[in-house]
Amino acid sequence: MPRLIHLNGPPGIGKSTLAQRYVDDHVGVLNLDIDQLRGLIGGWRDRFAETGEIVRPLALNMAGTHLSAGRDVVMPQFLARLSEIERFEAVAHENGAEFREIVLMDSKERSVERFARRGADDDLPWHGQIKAIVAEEGGTSFLSEMHDRLTEVVRMRPRATVLNSEAGAVEQTYEALIGVLE
Repeated sequence: MPRLIHLNGPPGIGKSTLAQRYVDDHVGVLNLDIDQLRGLIGGWRDRFAETGEIVRPLALNMAGTHLSAGRDVVMPQFLARLSEIERFEAVAHENGAEFREIVLMDSKERSVERFARRGADDDLPWHGQIKAIVAEEGGTSFLSEMHDRLTEVVRMRPRATVLNSEAGAVEQTYEALIGVLE
């Protein structure tokens, strides 16, 4: 049975890194990184939130198409609204797939620190964009609120698996991810 593996977690926790590692090790799996999809839409830098509204339906359709062909999808995406998670869960079930919800977490303080360091060693265009949005929305307090919202969502999603994600421990976190998916 194909699976839609949703890697959720605060910004900068390692979702995209783990998703890429997973697809590198698993032939045919789609890395449905919604932030990368944004970059395919004209004007995404000036209208980041609006572009998210454009790419979300595309992502749902891409996931459904890939799952219906019997292939797995891994989706690294912070989602702290139940309705959004449920939309992806429904697409999985509608296409005969299992929905696996993995939440990568660290303490609120360490998550905020990790976000502050994020992007320092890469050239992914959306990292700078997201940092600017976070700064506009209140910086540390905004990130803390995001962490709190995600923590509340996890409480409401008893089937979600929470994995501790420590800074710099990519290999250990990846091994834990593989362990819960097998």
